[in-house]
Amino acid sequence: MRKPYVILIGSASGIGKSTIASELAKELGIKHLIETDFIREIVRGIIGPDYAPALHKSSYNAYVTLRDQKRYDGNTESLIGAGFEEHASFVLPAVEKVIKRAVDDYDDLVIEGVHLVPGFLDIEKFKKYASIHFFVLTADEEVHKERFVRRAMKIKRGGKHLEYFKENRIINNHLVKQAVEHRIPVVNNLDINDTKKRMLTLIKEICKEMIFRHSVDELDVETDIILNKYGGRIMDVSYFLPGFGEPLKRKVNVYDPVEAKRFINLLEENPKRKKDLEGLYELSGNIHRHKICAPDEESLKAMVKELDDKGLLYKPD
Repeated sequence: MRKPYVILIGSASGIGKSTIASELAKELGIKHLIETDFIREIVRGIIGPDYAPALHKSSYNAYVTLRDQKRYDGNTESLIGAGFEEHASFVLPAVEKVIKRAVDDYDDLVIEGVHLVPGFLDIEKFKKYASIHFFVLTADEEVHKERFVRRAMKIKRGGKHLEYFKENRIINNHLVKQAVEHRIPVVNNLDINDTKKRMLTLIKEICKEMIFRHSVDELDVETDIILNKYGGRIMDVSYFLPGFGEPLKRKVNVYDPVEAKRFINLLEENPKRKKDLEGLYELSGNIHRHKICAPDEESLKAMVKELDDKGLLYKPD
């Protein structure tokens, strides 16, 4: 029997998590979608401002309640991050109770909100009983600013709320840093459909092991097809080296086309690094194996066909 889905989507205000959460819930047929802002309001009704002043501020200005502000000595980013974590820490125990109830009732669940901080939420204890997936969404600063302003005006929180973009941007960077440290997928939310595909690829794990044969110079074609065109991911790479009984295998888990492009650019900028990789490719006859994944069966089939049409797959003589 399939474990119930528990999907957690965190990001700063204005990144687009509510839209993505709604689209993802619709795609997976999940009826329970909860915002951590609602959970926070319940907790506020239980814990008063005298005991938890940070909880009764917003995530972006909770730092003003900290008693030890002087120890940050002008480090604004650390101060805002500390206030944000203090604010979120009061909400997360209630979030974990909601997850437990969903798991006990065998209900699929999507939770979205700024309070979902990697490293502060104990998801390991649910993995035995639920298919739990945690994502942090981000966007570059200009895209974030445009969405932040549009969202503030839409929900009629203009004026003073708009003055806090800087603080929300610091929270974005803080969440991304925490996600990287705790190996939580960071998804660049440029386009709704692309973001949804990347997340489905990580959730569904519709995968296939395939043997490729191409040079280092064709890496960009391979990654463009898998990551950009079909929203897939490359989970690992195995090289078949002469004299070794087992292939040399390492996990890579590449799903972000921006990161893949950055890696390829680094190869071009560093001839020695590229030559070392070319040497490994030559030793294996340019043959290597990948486990590749897609958001759905149809995308996987189309991806494989295009890789084959481009001559990137190995065909025994």
